Amino acid sequence: MSNPLYDVLFATYTGNKTTFIVGYCNDIDVSYDAFLKLSAQYANAIVEQGLQPGDRLAAQVDKSVAALALYAACIQAGIVYLPLNTDYTALEVEYFIKDSGAKLLICKPESETGLLGIVKHHRVILLTQSADGKSGSLPDMCQGLPTEFLTVDRKPDDIAAFLYTSGTTGRSKGAMLTQGNLLSNCEALKEVWQFTKDDVLLHALPIFHIHGLFVATNVALASGAKIMFEPSFNLDRIIQLLPSVTTMMGVPTFYTRLLSDDRFNHELTQHMRLFVSGSAPLLAETHVQFEKRTGHRILERYGMTETNMNTSNPYDAERRAGTVGFPLPDVELKITDSVTGEELPRGDTGQIEVRGPNVFKGYWNMPEKTAEELRADGFFITGDLGLIDEDGYLSIVGREKDLIISGGYNIYPKEIELVLDEQLGVVESAVVGVPHPDFGETVVGVLVVDSDVVNLENIKIAVKEQLARFKHPRQLVVVDALPRNTMGKVQKNLLRDQYKALFTG
Repeated sequence: MSNPLYDVLFATYTGNKTTFIVGYCNDIDVSYDAFLKLSAQYANAIVEQGLQPGDRLAAQVDKSVAALALYAACIQAGIVYLPLNTDYTALEVEYFIKDSGAKLLICKPESETGLLGIVKHHRVILLTQSADGKSGSLPDMCQGLPTEFLTVDRKPDDIAAFLYTSGTTGRSKGAMLTQGNLLSNCEALKEVWQFTKDDVLLHALPIFHIHGLFVATNVALASGAKIMFEPSFNLDRIIQLLPSVTTMMGVPTFYTRLLSDDRFNHELTQHMRLFVSGSAPLLAETHVQFEKRTGHRILERYGMTETNMNTSNPYDAERRAGTVGFPLPDVELKITDSVTGEELPRGDTGQIEVRGPNVFKGYWNMPEKTAEELRADGFFITGDLGLIDEDGYLSIVGREKDLIISGGYNIYPKEIELVLDEQLGVVESAVVGVPHPDFGETVVGVLVVDSDVVNLENIKIAVKEQLARFKHPRQLVVVDALPRNTMGKVQKNLLRDQYKALFTG
């Protein structure tokens, strides 16, 4: 037996002194050898806390080399890794802890006080790790621990990670991703995007969701590429680093911000091999401006939490704006009628279904929800609407669900509506996503209110206290009534149309 994911991502480089992270914050280089020793210490520390293979570890920590080592340690020890958005409030974290049954939570030192009551109530061990990954109770615990750890045997079907994705009911769902899911996807992307050990990836994405961790990081690790590991996207810093890298992955926001700066030009990017965009739709206008400015055509792909990546525009052939390309190797994709489930002819719009080794195992403790979205034959109903053109390119044309994708983050309106509806003076609410030039989409809350008692500023404060920042409505609009159809259902399509020009003119 073996540990397939650890073997491919990490064990291949055991003892290799070659630098694998070529700059973090203060341009500190990290070798594979040093990294593996650090991750082994983390694995030893985790096991000392009583965690066994299959147990869950939740991490709400800032991006750092140590945070990445924590991920590696969980894979090596057979622990299920649950990364949490660093913007989540304590109330949101409590749900994930309770639902997942996590035995250990790693948080930032400044978050410790606010989480003490929660971990005590749910009998969870709490450790801390600083933003630089060098201080806190977890790094302190690692001091003096062995720099070797006996890798735990795992099978491809064993769960490697949980990622929570919001549901239309407001209850987040824990998607169970196996070793095989993650491994098959990074190997397919490595092949399709032609990553090699000669690449240097500019990595400015967060590592608490699928894009930054399971796409960008895993692909680089699987190919032996070096990583320029940046804490976040800083325009000046990215422009400074571009001459030192060969590839970059980002959300549309990254590319619109680069285009806003005159320093970003053909000369700055002439040595680049590949720019990849995902997590939100890239406007056709951005495609055109980017190619005109740099001579490069951005490569768009399509994926989601439950499936990793499903499709990609080609590396060597036409990268068609407005499309997300073709299914990845071993991935099947079809367009079906949402009522009958029958496959539709090419060119017709319907729901997108995918099947392959990338598709998750199911939702944690939600067998009924799993059965609703994951068919017995293995096809997953994505909830996205799309069509395949005559050349085989897939276009995403909408979503059956109310999902809003803002700056690469998935947001479901129901969760925000539940908070808005609780506020004094709010009669009812509807939350929709509207176009935004920087984030792709942004959140707008439409409210019917009792004008005698409502206070919009108090509502904003309540939202800030209960929801992560990326879920906050960018604008609250007060109306006399919400539009409804004859069945009484709110017609959100009309609201989206009515407010579609709020931020785009």
